[in-house]
Amino acid sequence: KNAMVAIHHELNMLAGPNPSDWISHVHRRSSQPSSRIEEEQGFNEAEVSYVKQGEEALQKSISILSDQDGWTTEIIAANGDKVLSKVLPDVGKVFKLEVLLDQRSDNLYMELVGNMEQMGDWNPNVKEVKILQKIGQETMVTHEVSGPTPGNVVGPRDFVSVRCAKRRGSTCFLAGMSTQHPTMPEQRGVVRAENGPTCIVMRPSADDPNKTKFTWLLSIDLKGWIPKTIINKVLSQTQVDFANHLRQRMADNSVSMEM
Repeated sequence: KNAMVAIHHELNMLAGPNPSDWISHVHRRSSQPSSRIEEEQGFNEAEVSYVKQGEEALQKSISILSDQDGWTTEIIAANGDKVLSKVLPDVGKVFKLEVLLDQRSDNLYMELVGNMEQMGDWNPNVKEVKILQKIGQETMVTHEVSGPTPGNVVGPRDFVSVRCAKRRGSTCFLAGMSTQHPTMPEQRGVVRAENGPTCIVMRPSADDPNKTKFTWLLSIDLKGWIPKTIINKVLSQTQVDFANHLRQRMADNSVSMEM
């Protein structure tokens, strides 16, 4: 099955009698007046803005991933990992990684969300991830610095992003988009790139609940004068590399736990 068919099936099961309940809830949350969210959560105006940005990133990502038409294959690895792409009028070129991981969704969610700041320890494409601010249980603002690319084809880049992490039943989401934060202005010698909407979706495989259908939507504007052919190659290869680094990280974690 297409990965997004499975996601919609999962959302339908979670929503109960009305299949659109959960997605409608996301829309309602994003359309709530700021004063309503402040009253419910005790957030200030700036925090409400970050919450709404994160939920907007999630909405846009689900909308993109739900449209199964127009995707072009960029890479199919020997192990079956696949990267697809399409061009969207209002976003530009987006990439979609589809892989099957031999890990439970809960474990992956804990690694990617709970241990987010450790990503630079195991993913050479990331130099550092720092959480600048947490807002409630589902929203955070992060600063990420990219690692060097082979041959230094793409120079140092950094991102300031708002991230929305949600768990709905057995499906996990981590969506994000670029934002600004007063504690992290642009850094000298580093190009401030932009991303979003981006989203990682993790759900148990229908064939084996101990495995995870893993989908990563990636949309990035690296800025600077870089030919599109190079950008496309770098981004699609980065997604394939990420899957392999994540596999190795989870395998190392399992060994550590056994010891």
